[in-house]
Amino acid sequence: MTSEKNKIQPKTAELRAEIAVLDTELAEDFKAQFSVAPFLSRKIVSFQGNKDKPAYSWYKYKEAFSAELVEYFLGSYDGEISGKVLDPFAGIGTTLFAASSQGIPADGIELLPIGQEIIRARLLSERELTSNDLATLERWITSVPWKECPERVSFSTIRITENAYPPETVVAIEQYRGAFQQENEEIQAILRLALLCILESISYTRKDGQYLRWDARSGKQRPGTKAFNKGEILGFDAAITAKLKEILSDVRNAEVPATLFPVKHITKDIRLFEGSCLEVLPTLETAAYGAVMTSPPYCNRYDYTRTYALELAMLELTQAEVSSLRQEMLSCTVENREKDLLKICPQWAPFTEAANQQKLLGAINTYLQYEKTSGTLNNNGIPRMVRGYFSEMACVIGECARVLKPNARLFMVNDNVRYAGVSISVDTILSDIAQSLGFEVEKILVMPGKKGNSSQQMGAYGRVPLRKCVYVWRKK
Repeated sequence: MTSEKNKIQPKTAELRAEIAVLDTELAEDFKAQFSVAPFLSRKIVSFQGNKDKPAYSWYKYKEAFSAELVEYFLGSYDGEISGKVLDPFAGIGTTLFAASSQGIPADGIELLPIGQEIIRARLLSERELTSNDLATLERWITSVPWKECPERVSFSTIRITENAYPPETVVAIEQYRGAFQQENEEIQAILRLALLCILESISYTRKDGQYLRWDARSGKQRPGTKAFNKGEILGFDAAITAKLKEILSDVRNAEVPATLFPVKHITKDIRLFEGSCLEVLPTLETAAYGAVMTSPPYCNRYDYTRTYALELAMLELTQAEVSSLRQEMLSCTVENREKDLLKICPQWAPFTEAANQQKLLGAINTYLQYEKTSGTLNNNGIPRMVRGYFSEMACVIGECARVLKPNARLFMVNDNVRYAGVSISVDTILSDIAQSLGFEVEKILVMPGKKGNSSQQMGAYGRVPLRKCVYVWRKK
């Protein structure tokens, strides 16, 4: 027995036992829908599948799934998808561009400015480039014009990004920003995108789940913590020219001559809605979409405003704007305050009630609140975050049911999570909510090889494998 189990309180044991019973019952309800899907490798359900894919590989967006995953599901239901595809959490546009490459129009909703910027750059740059444009990119690679640029354009920082780069790198970035402002709009978009793509590699930081991890060479190492070395910190000139070479090579090797993003269909049929899907979804037309393909933020405490802080600062967001953005996100971090969902949309009462009535979720919420009251949670914001996540996801699910055509499908990638020693079956809870909001659960496809837990959970409670799944729901 672990020391944690030896110290367990009777009430805690009672609440965990209730959760275990309800979890088993719900899993039994969906037993026929569960199946292990060998093709769902970690590569295909993550950014790794895009590493060698032109355009998709340029920016390392770890939360993305692969274009291959989108192509697989759209191909598997070829002939059954009538109309546009929607992604309410568009990220850097993987669903949008992968669908468009199959000749399917796509709409996306994205809150984070870094995702918006990348999608806009791709859309802006899809026209056929002129020989002058190609020559300009070549000149930037060979002549490094920023080194001779007399005008330096500074960039803002927020608290988390202060002193993130070596001093000489700061100078080089400012010179680069000054030089590219002399180019046309299309070239500026490419040059700005290239800069965003290399920020992590030229900084003292590394994206690490819930936060930015700082290299000891930054001088920001916290006393008493183990020194972290991220490895080579690239110089600016080498990093930016390598990225521009990659872009230019993709342009010249494209299937469609001189087109920046090689797709079978020019992506004029992509629309981007900027903002929170909680605000945008209610404005979309009813029964307008032939499919939804998405991966929402997981209920895993990851704060994307911190993970992508370098990029947000480079895009000139202020500290106040980043803090506001954090609250607009789907509740997935402990700093999210409770949202007034019925104020956003009064018609959502049946959706929030579906979350409130879900029995397993109710038991989990009761348990987490008890653990908070008992002082055993490592963060008191966890109960609020979990409640908010499922209530908000119920509203997203309800809206997706509304905007989908009859018999259209929703495909969702998501992870189960674990808090205070209890595994939360996100897959069955959301599927149960979806059933009450107009969906039939066709499949819950499980990735072979379950994922682990956070080091905090494993240290306190031992390792329990968690499912990572793709849900396939059909609108009744």
